[in-house]
Amino acid sequence: MSDAGAERREESRDFMMQQTMLRVKDPVKSLDFYTRILGMTLLQKFDFPAMRFSLFFLGYEDPKEIPTDVKDRTSWTFSRRATIELTHNWGSETDENTTYHNGNSDPRGFGHIGIAVPDVNAACKLFEEQDVKFVKKPNEGKMSGLAFIQDPDGYWIEILSPNNMATLV
Repeated sequence: MSDAGAERREESRDFMMQQTMLRVKDPVKSLDFYTRILGMTLLQKFDFPAMRFSLFFLGYEDPKEIPTDVKDRTSWTFSRRATIELTHNWGSETDENTTYHNGNSDPRGFGHIGIAVPDVNAACKLFEEQDVKFVKKPNEGKMSGLAFIQDPDGYWIEILSPNNMATLV
């Protein structure tokens, strides 16, 4: 494999991965999962009444650093790295036919997001205590030491420890 990063274009020097968008059926359940269980902070919420949807931006940021001025907060939110954008189409929470494809069944597509934790086993113990659904526990399968959980909409979340990843490759 070549070192593709060695030839990064000067024009893209300041580009960054800013967000991954996930559609959610019930924002109350999803916000609880991402904030209380995964420990993320709600950075900002945007409502679009004319189009009947809301956006929730979450990340691992210190709540004390979030600007209070709306314009400053918006610029700050969109300058954070690797945030999650939860998109809620109003009314989906009461529509029993609304489901979202997580990309891990046919046809395959989007696979998962990844959350780095200091200790995978300790994190998974907390998830078990909260009745989080597991796809794979750390001691299962060929790739031991990492886990996959699911959010309320069935999206997969890889739980990994950066220090252990070198043993998997």
